[in-house]
Amino acid sequence: MLFSSILISILEVLLLTIPVLLTVAYVTIAERKTMASMQRRLGPNIVGYYGLLQAFADALKLLLKEYVSPTQANIILFFAGPIITLIFSLLAYAVIPYGPGLSIFDFSLGILYLLAVSSLATYGILLAGWSANSKYAFLGSLRSTAQLISYELILSSAILSVIFLTSSLNLTVNIEYQKIIWFIIPLAPIFIIFFIGAIAETNRAPFDLAEAESELVSGFMTEHSAVIFVFFFLAEYASIVFICILISILFLGGYIINVMSIIYIFYIIEIISILGFNIIYYIVTFITQDYSYFNGIEDTFYSINNLNINMFVEYIIVNWEYSYEYSILLSIIPSIILAIKSCIMIFVFIWARASFPRIRFDQLMSFCWTVLLPLVVAFILLIPCILYSFDIIPNNIL
Repeated sequence: MLFSSILISILEVLLLTIPVLLTVAYVTIAERKTMASMQRRLGPNIVGYYGLLQAFADALKLLLKEYVSPTQANIILFFAGPIITLIFSLLAYAVIPYGPGLSIFDFSLGILYLLAVSSLATYGILLAGWSANSKYAFLGSLRSTAQLISYELILSSAILSVIFLTSSLNLTVNIEYQKIIWFIIPLAPIFIIFFIGAIAETNRAPFDLAEAESELVSGFMTEHSAVIFVFFFLAEYASIVFICILISILFLGGYIINVMSIIYIFYIIEIISILGFNIIYYIVTFITQDYSYFNGIEDTFYSINNLNINMFVEYIIVNWEYSYEYSILLSIIPSIILAIKSCIMIFVFIWARASFPRIRFDQLMSFCWTVLLPLVVAFILLIPCILYSFDIIPNNIL
């Protein structure tokens, strides 16, 4: 009996870990191909069809290389740092609900567990930078630690705003509360702040000051090579995939596809496009004093608008939602929905890296403490006031 339970636990860990590592491998390929397309380059296209095996070739190269450790380094901590970082990056996936009832550990304090695990991953970076006995690695680890601790306060405060609406630390409960409307619509400013903090928390450009090649060679992993460098590499991209899944769960409904939320998003895009068109129209007509310049484009725009595309989208989505209830793929569709949302957020991460220049470290910290933190604190005070005013505070908060 004991042996069977241990075997089942090992199988669960493998079933979760192997897909995560494969996802990380293909996210690296997707990033390189997407950035190459944005920068008008080819990207990896030799190893495998369309370069799909490039990540495995790079992993094999790093695994076969000889590792070199500094002479005066603390060998135990030098190797323990990357291992700690990777382990705590993978532990976060244990409580994520990939579908209704589809999680390894449906923990009632899941959000608190995720915050604790992400905090402990910082120790691996600090130990790796300090134990290498290198000024560049030590400065990189100090930068990374200061950055992660600072922006983790932003993330936890933004998550607190979501908890106000659900009164639960369980991720599944937070998803089920979004059956009516996704939280990205009422909490749009919180979503933007959370997304900025997530980029900084994962050491991604333009907030990758811990790995600034122009200043610190490669930051806290300067002295690491071969297999132990792979651990850092996997931990970074595993954290990116995890944070994108967490954004999808907290703000985009997780594995739920919500018709009204999609319609509202279409409406918001339509309003922004109309406002943008009108602003451009009035600027051009004011400069040229030619009021017939945009008549043809304006007529086309409003004729397209009168087709009521949103009603068409609503009709398709509603009919699809009612038809798949009797499908044999019913158990797979929620996971696919969560995967699509997470892929969209990963693309936005890559898009941000290809679009914005790196900022200075003092600007990064000043932006956190003087801009984001006061905004988050203001929303933490505002949201309970709104809930209390409309008498919609969840009962178990009181």
